[in-house]
Amino acid sequence: MMKQSTKILAGLGAVGVAALMCHPAFAQAAAAAPAPAATPAIATPSLANMNKGDNTWMLVSTLLVLMMSVPGLALFYGGLVRTKNMLSVLTQVLMIVCMVGVIWVCWGYSETFTTYNAFVGNPFTKLFLKGVDANAAAATFSNGVYIPELTYVLFQMTFAMITPALFVGSVAERIKFSPLMLFVALWVTFIYFPIAHMVWCWDGPDAFAAAALKGKDALAAVAADSGYLYNKGALDFAGGTVVHINAGITGLVMCLLLGKRLGYPNEPMPPHSLTMTMIGASLLWVGWFGFNAGSNLEASSVASVAFMNTMIATAAAGMSWLLTEQIVRGKPSLLGAASGVVAGLVAVTPASGYAGTMGSVILGLMVSPICFFFVSYVKSKFKYDDSLDVFGVHCIGGITGALMTGILANPALGGQGIADYTTKPGTMIVGAYDWVGQLIIQAEAVGITLVWSGVGAAILYVIIDKLWGFRVPEEVEREGLDIAEHGERAYHY
Repeated sequence: MMKQSTKILAGLGAVGVAALMCHPAFAQAAAAAPAPAATPAIATPSLANMNKGDNTWMLVSTLLVLMMSVPGLALFYGGLVRTKNMLSVLTQVLMIVCMVGVIWVCWGYSETFTTYNAFVGNPFTKLFLKGVDANAAAATFSNGVYIPELTYVLFQMTFAMITPALFVGSVAERIKFSPLMLFVALWVTFIYFPIAHMVWCWDGPDAFAAAALKGKDALAAVAADSGYLYNKGALDFAGGTVVHINAGITGLVMCLLLGKRLGYPNEPMPPHSLTMTMIGASLLWVGWFGFNAGSNLEASSVASVAFMNTMIATAAAGMSWLLTEQIVRGKPSLLGAASGVVAGLVAVTPASGYAGTMGSVILGLMVSPICFFFVSYVKSKFKYDDSLDVFGVHCIGGITGALMTGILANPALGGQGIADYTTKPGTMIVGAYDWVGQLIIQAEAVGITLVWSGVGAAILYVIIDKLWGFRVPEEVEREGLDIAEHGERAYHY
């Protein structure tokens, strides 16, 4: 144990020294080799005309998204497990948030939002946030409008934090803590960051407008710096593919490989506190306004569109799930209402900035019966133990929302259309809208996410399981993970 602790401390010390050496002060002192010639800039980001309201909104949105993870998701999941495992779920969610935040500023942001190729960024370009200071600017979705890059780093950090915390729900009550943390660290590095890069990485509207003036070659050069799915034209306003499908399919893979809980499905395993689940779901709903409306990156009218769509799709989905339960089971339940609320939030995420109000109502009404079918019937049919229905709600809800985004963005259906960033200022394409073509692109984005995440998660799981082992022993599972894994209980009464 002493040798292992020494190795861990030595490793942490090495990381600390490496981080220190990458500080600008050391970087300047060690700059012996000449820097490569810089590529001429197409557009120069500047904070000279930064709108303080935009920055304020983005900082508030960042806090709202953090609240979704802790305490929102932690309480939502914690209330759904049995008393003996409550503390383990809280610890898993909290530590994933902490660890991924550190990974994000070390190499995650650089790997996601810098140029290397269409599938992944360069983790060394902004390693340890090199060059990201108070003067650095990040593009929004309007020409000439920028926010501090540190604000953008913080906002996107909260997305990276919550995504792996979501699939904890699939393997709750039977997985070891330490191997799970290693899995998360590798998963965000090899799966989340590349998917986020493919969907969200681009140079901003000014770069595209300036390149268009220089001709096709310049425009192609700027487009080459963008992510693969962005270049394909895939629409994902706030994370249907990047967050929910990504985490949902990983959760399914993990629960299949880990196996069922002892006694499942013959022994009753009711949630120990639906009160806490209700509190968690409510915090998720409130925080989700930062998640969706904050993804506009500006306090503009499109933020209001995303805010409204998030509100009304969620309300419709909560009502729809309850009505479905009333018809199928004869009794509406609080668990069903909370599940419907989350399903609506998931489904509207990719469409939030593109759909119209009534389109969002329709999306909310339709997603709950679909998720209910997967949670209640598909899960029973195939007998997999997705403990807290991450696949049935997040993956299926995310797929529904991602596909419907291609339809609901249609201006003929009240959607917002698609911006043409090759003009300055960028204008919305509100005329002819090829919804069939867009639906095909959306399906391709869904398929790539499912394969990338599903296959990648399976590979990482098998390697770690062979080296370390994910499943707790039978006696530990019966006693509960709180005492066996963490040496403390959530409750003492």
